[in-house]
Amino acid sequence: MSDNDSNFLGPEKATSGKTNANDRGPIIRLDDFLKCRGMVGTGGEAKILIQAGDVCLNGEVETRRRKQLVIGDVVDIDDETLIVNETDFD
Repeated sequence: MSDNDSNFLGPEKATSGKTNANDRGPIIRLDDFLKCRGMVGTGGEAKILIQAGDVCLNGEVETRRRKQLVIGDVVDIDDETLIVNETDFD
């Protein structure tokens, strides 16, 4: 096996469900998080707010609606601060 082969993620390392390739734990998309927390009623509303730059993630404007969030991420929207926690993945 060459040094380059050690970076290959075979089928046994592939991720599925609500975990990501970096093994940072469960993930939820930003648009889904906003719906889950009741900040928006629809995915369309989430898209508009996010792409307009009205949502901050960990102190920085986030315009990617499918941005993956993990436990501990901080989302600011409409003068409210939300912290991603375990209950957001139920």
